[in-house]
Amino acid sequence: MFWFLLIALVVVVAAVTLAVVGGGSEAVLPESEPDRVADGLPEDRPVVRADIDALRLPVAARGYRMAEVDDVLERLAAELAERDARIAELSASAARGVDLGKAGQ
Repeated sequence: MFWFLLIALVVVVAAVTLAVVGGGSEAVLPESEPDRVADGLPEDRPVVRADIDALRLPVAARGYRMAEVDDVLERLAAELAERDARIAELSASAARGVDLGKAGQ
């Protein structure tokens, strides 16, 4: 009985040692694919506030602090909305300036 336990212990220690060392050229664990957001934002046009409002990021076991990310996304959405409004305002102002310039000639 003693010899059986001793041989079993040696086999277990050898198996654990091979597992820790890696068993040669093969990796113990396969490489994992990196997590990506699946088409969260449009690539064919500029991002607008509605895109940010609709964006949902995946949560993992060691994920992110949802409240902090939500705050950042809210700020980004607000700044995009402000930018878009300012661009529209400047475009309208420039169009009025061109129209006034033609009327003065």
